Amino acid sequence: MSISVETFFLDPAGEGTLQSRIQQMVAQGILAGRFRPGERLPSSRKMAQHLSVSRITVTLAYTELVADDYLTARGRSGYFVSENAPEPPAFPARRSDHGTVDWTRAIAQRFTPGLSLDKPADWASYRYPFIYGQADKTLFDSANWRLCALQALGMRDFTALTSDYFDGDDPMLVDFIARQALPRRGILASADEILVTMGAQNALWLSAQVLLNSRRHATIEDPCYPALRTILTQSRCHFTAVAVDADGLPPDQLPDDTDVVFCTPSHQCPTTTTMPMSRRKALLAKAQEKDFVIVEDDYEFEMSFLKSPTPSLKSLDRNGRVVYVGSFSKSLFPGLRLGYLVGPAPFIREARALRATVLRHPPGHIQRTASYYLSMGHYDALVRRTSKAYHERRQIMLAALAKHRLTLAGQGTYGGSSVWLRAPDGIDTTVLAGQLRKDGVLIEPGVPFFSGPTPPTEYFRLAYSSLPPERIGPGVALIAAGLTNYHSNLALMQRGNWP
Repeated sequence: MSISVETFFLDPAGEGTLQSRIQQMVAQGILAGRFRPGERLPSSRKMAQHLSVSRITVTLAYTELVADDYLTARGRSGYFVSENAPEPPAFPARRSDHGTVDWTRAIAQRFTPGLSLDKPADWASYRYPFIYGQADKTLFDSANWRLCALQALGMRDFTALTSDYFDGDDPMLVDFIARQALPRRGILASADEILVTMGAQNALWLSAQVLLNSRRHATIEDPCYPALRTILTQSRCHFTAVAVDADGLPPDQLPDDTDVVFCTPSHQCPTTTTMPMSRRKALLAKAQEKDFVIVEDDYEFEMSFLKSPTPSLKSLDRNGRVVYVGSFSKSLFPGLRLGYLVGPAPFIREARALRATVLRHPPGHIQRTASYYLSMGHYDALVRRTSKAYHERRQIMLAALAKHRLTLAGQGTYGGSSVWLRAPDGIDTTVLAGQLRKDGVLIEPGVPFFSGPTPPTEYFRLAYSSLPPERIGPGVALIAAGLTNYHSNLALMQRGNWP
């Protein structure tokens, strides 16, 4: 029996190459039981005409399916579903239409956040996406990353690829962090003082879980990274948000009962303010006097294209009171999810044990691929290329902001990939963000960064990491126009006449 070509279609929203999507389409039909052993598939010519793709694409897809024993080729007769193809389940999957569980009572703890950053999944389809933390494919060195990934798949690295490290990490990656990454921030650490994490957020979570409980008190910056508040809320500790000023977190405002301080001294999130050396020393002195620990998130230190970065807080620490959080996800690409914790051995030992109970260890192949990319010099080349591009984009951004008289509330002393702005009084940038979307502009409202029941609504962040230089000026012009027309547009929205 032949399978009609009309039963095949490609999902327009599908991801991957055409070849991989065709493979997936056929394999899913077999796994679902729609295509049975011995049935003949449409010829590559008919399938190509039906799907509007090249014949070679279909042929390559069929060949891969033969290699995986989903299909078998019979000379000139064509392709057939293999007798050895995976069999569909013996019983149909069923979905319960009438649940009897009251999930409002069954859920013992809630982890859904309150205010969080709204980053549309289709952000790249907008013409002016001033969205923080996204990678620019024109800057990323995908060719060398691919080569490093292939090298990490070789037999020489078979152990790194397939082994269960349990609570350990790739020694090659740990060695790079200890000998090259940390010394650039003035930090010396041994292997038992380093833990690889699934990005900086995972590192912050591990730190909070190890250092805090319901009886302890944390202090955070205000504004700050929104996910940090969620992490602390889930840890059930008490925490206080202290307002930052032009020099970052003020040590003299810290509560006396503080057990742990979370801060971003080199590049305050989101204002991008840099804490001066005098204040860093004052914060360390306060930590010694009041006996608390500091968790330093040193994100984006690599993007220091205006001046050399100030030494990290941990490099100034002589009493072992600073836990350091670093990440490769900001400088490489956000989907990498690879970061690291550095701290005294007793702390790292507990963080390692906790990580092992949750996810054991980050995937070995990712660690080894990153190790090759870092150690072979590709990472440094990428940082130099990215820094140069960001410098150009920042200059264009600042010129556009000055031209349209938008107010900077923070822009960073050493560089980075974003600026922090303040809109005129009375403007809610969450509403403004909704208004600007119709013009293809995405901005990040500032409300989620602030603590308290009545956060200020006038702040917003503009990032330029993934925005082509030629679009920055026109995008800022649209934001300026949006601010000018904010109240008239708001009236239209309230009357239901908004397009």
